[in-house]
Amino acid sequence: MTIGERIRSRRKELGLTVDELAEKLGKNRATIYRYESNEIEKLPTTVLEPLAAVLNVTPAYLMGWKTADERIEPNAVILPENNIRMIPVFDSVAAGFGAYADDHIIDYMPIYIVGDNEASNTIIINVKGNSMYPKIEDGDSIQVLRQDWAESGQVAVIMIGDENSVVVKKIVYDHDKETAELISFNPEYAPRVFKGPEIEDLRILGVVKKVIKEL
Repeated sequence: MTIGERIRSRRKELGLTVDELAEKLGKNRATIYRYESNEIEKLPTTVLEPLAAVLNVTPAYLMGWKTADERIEPNAVILPENNIRMIPVFDSVAAGFGAYADDHIIDYMPIYIVGDNEASNTIIINVKGNSMYPKIEDGDSIQVLRQDWAESGQVAVIMIGDENSVVVKKIVYDHDKETAELISFNPEYAPRVFKGPEIEDLRILGVVKKVIKEL
């Protein structure tokens, strides 16, 4: 049985129409038909997990990773549907933090977030480039919580004032030496060190909470 057949079979078991399933996922009926017809062969986890939650099965069951007709056990925790939020997706870091960011939304993605404040300040950004390889690859998406501070060691979205550029880097503070270092995971990119007053040129726009990869 294919993933599309499992989705369709389970939807019918629950007595859900295509339109009802689409509404619960924040999708349109055409997208659900694409899932059930296997037109989309590989579902990202950001789609698979909410879909499994609505259908009351595990992602493993939908993907066919387990042969048993696996259902959620009675003592398992089901993700509340009202905590699956539709989060805006931007095609670049600059677009997500521009003056008119809402004008650059290219899609919405279902993400499980409990708090209303966190949900309203969360965006998804499609990553371009390989400076953060291998943890963040070209074509990945990142879930970013918009805030104006970051702890040492966190991966953050940072605007460099004198260059008017926005980057995604790991930021490390050394308070004794009064430095802030922007580090790429890719060793081909040298760290950048900002000292003393130069640190004021760094403006934190948000922190990366999750990396989203296609299956």
